[in-house]
Amino acid sequence: MKIAVTYEDGQIFQHFGHTRQFKIYDAADGKVTQAAVVDTDGAGHSALAEFLQKAGVSALICGGIGGGARTALEGLGIVIYGGVAGEADRAVEALLAGNLQYDPEVRCAHHDHEHGHACTPEGCGGHGEHHCPHHGS
Repeated sequence: MKIAVTYEDGQIFQHFGHTRQFKIYDAADGKVTQAAVVDTDGAGHSALAEFLQKAGVSALICGGIGGGARTALEGLGIVIYGGVAGEADRAVEALLAGNLQYDPEVRCAHHDHEHGHACTPEGCGGHGEHHCPHHGS
């Protein structure tokens, strides 16, 4: 099983569509066998789903995620564990132990356009390069 985590400085990055790195874990028999941090090369929302599929990922742990990205990932058979914060390694350990706390219905709230900027598959106007202010990161 391959698990990807949106990643920044050891923590779960809180906006899937703006993540610049994933930490990808290989797991077998409930344990991590290998892990590596990989750069996304600036891929946007829709390209990230393909990036994870090509890497053989079957599960994603993330903070916020928009509806379009969620649909693309689910269409590729990638299971989403969203609404998670904290250390990436601990979240993967919790997932493998069967006790990860996550929100199966999490959505990136700014995609509802409540603050008057345009969101497209390529990115969201009004956000900084690295952080989504609506997720507290």
